[in-house]
Amino acid sequence: MTEMVYGAAPVRDGEPILPKWWRTIDMWSMSCILILFTIGLLLGLAASPPLAAKNGFDSFHYVQRQAFFGCVALVAMMLTSMMTPVMVRRLAVVGFLLTFIALMLLPFFGTDFGKGATRWFSLGFASVQPSEFLKPGFVVVCAWMMAAGQDLNGPPGRMWSFILCVTIVLMLALQPDFGQACLVLFGWGVMYFVAGAPMLLLVGMAGLVVMAGTVAYSNSEHFARRIDGFLSTDIDPTTQMGYATNAIREGGLFGVGVGEGEVKWSLPDAHTDFIIAVAAEEYGLILVLVIIALYTVVVVRSLLRLMRERDPFIRLAGTGLACTFGVQAMINMGVAVRLLPAKGMTLPFVSYGGSSVIASGIALGMLLAFTRTRPQGEISDLLGRGRGR
Repeated sequence: MTEMVYGAAPVRDGEPILPKWWRTIDMWSMSCILILFTIGLLLGLAASPPLAAKNGFDSFHYVQRQAFFGCVALVAMMLTSMMTPVMVRRLAVVGFLLTFIALMLLPFFGTDFGKGATRWFSLGFASVQPSEFLKPGFVVVCAWMMAAGQDLNGPPGRMWSFILCVTIVLMLALQPDFGQACLVLFGWGVMYFVAGAPMLLLVGMAGLVVMAGTVAYSNSEHFARRIDGFLSTDIDPTTQMGYATNAIREGGLFGVGVGEGEVKWSLPDAHTDFIIAVAAEEYGLILVLVIIALYTVVVVRSLLRLMRERDPFIRLAGTGLACTFGVQAMINMGVAVRLLPAKGMTLPFVSYGGSSVIASGIALGMLLAFTRTRPQGEISDLLGRGRGR
């Protein structure tokens, strides 16, 4: 009866890890992620040579680095997806503590690379952005707290997670990195909603976010400049937003042709924040719709599989990871088409960036681990525990 309702595949005792993993993993989501990575390399071949030439590197310098980072990310994703939920939770706790400490050290040892926001540690041969690695750990830790708070005589997990969320949002806003701060707040809000938060409280929190945005606009030149540029009726054609808007318009339905795009020669962030503009110009709306469909499949399939999950921790953590992944993609593409103000946020598994792609690999590995098919136990067991409480 349980298998008919929840679709759980029986797990044979003593079964080797790889066959068990292959049989229980969500192959559709895995395939979509691999296709996204392949598209990212394809777009990197188009977008990165101008920047490589400008910096005195080989034409495919950044593509080769992206391929290396992508392989590391895929290995991390595969290994993480083979873990049990308990092992994923332990990994998330350790990773969160390390990245939280790194985030606190950013004001003292970080660098802004001339972009006006101290978000990175420079290692000489590479750079690391702690906030990218913080997100998956934060989501899992908060889900653990909220799930524990649902137990009888459990800790005040929701309050603890709220305090943790506010602390991290403030730390990110001080960099300033309002995009990542909004993403962290959104991930927490989704989990809090799924955990049963009253709607009035969520509306009140939305009001506080608007107030915080108003204060940031009044006190942060970096934030105000981006908001003013977004609200302006005229687009300066020499700005990144102007170049991206023109590229998307020129691409049309089928694009101007492979290698024929011009925006990559003008946009300094064509291979990162505005990679979708390169896709739209050279390959047209068709490829953009394919990319959107791939992200949609990963998010929707993950949420559908999590709906069958009866463990509150797995359900909350998986929902937070899936929604954060999807919304980050929406924000990146929304900025490129001027539906949102500039955020400085990458397109997961498509944009260039070691921190971004490896962190995305770990996050998606956790999500695949949580959405693996597993036996749900007998319904009577759950009802019996409920009566015993």
